[in-house]
This record gives sequence, C-alpha cells and structure tokens, in this order.
Amino acid sequence: MVSKVIDATEMRVGTYIIIDGGVYQVKKMDVSKTGKHGHAKVRFEAVSILTGKKKVQVVPGHDRFEVPMINKRQGQVLSINGETASIMDSENFENYDLIIPEDLKDSVTDGVTVEYWDVEGDKLIKKVM
Repeated sequence: MVSKVIDATEMRVGTYIIIDGGVYQVKKMDVSKTGKHGHAKVRFEAVSILTGKKKVQVVPGHDRFEVPMINKRQGQVLSINGETASIMDSENFENYDLIIPEDLKDSVTDGVTVEYWDVEGDKLIKKVM
C-alpha cells in the first residue's frame, strides 16, 4: 500500500521510493536550475533495499514517485537454517523465514530479538535489538 506520492524535487537523500515496482532508497541527488523555457531536472542515484542494485536516473522535476509504506516490526529468532532465520513476530506471533543480511550474519543467533521491515509485502531483517 502506497502512503503518498511526491514530486521528484521533493525527494531527499534517504527517501524511499518505488521505481519499476521495486523499493529503492535515494543515496545521491542533484537538482538543476530551470532554463528560460525549461523545467528543473533531477538526477538521482537509488539503491534497491532488497537486492542492493543501483539505479541512476534523470527525470523532470515534476515527475511523480510513489513512497512505499514501511511497517517496522520486531520478532524473535526461533532458529537459523543456513542463510535464513525463522522469525516469530512479537505482536501477532506469525512465523516468517527471512534471509539474513550479510552484515548481520555474526549477530543473528537463536533467541535474539530483531527488527524487520515489511515493505510492500517483502520482509527483510534490518537490525538486531
């Protein structure tokens, strides 16, 4: 579920936007000045929060982007099976099998509480509490 729609000139570094159906975080952006008869242009670099792939785009300043709804939740790690962790949500007790991010492999262990994000139906572990 999309929470709002913003113009390209309203983006800031750190903003999450939807590009081609994927959720990306804006890492760099530049806004060019308008010309005598032109429009402002926005050049930005964004990184996918799921795959880590980078996109660079130049768009008119009046182009609109959807901002995704990010639901931050907590859960307890029940078990670890290779690259995935079985997590039980702390509020509704649902179980999920989520891939452990590379930077958290050492700190995610059985019984630890983690923060995970539900972004447009995709779930990912963000940090250890």
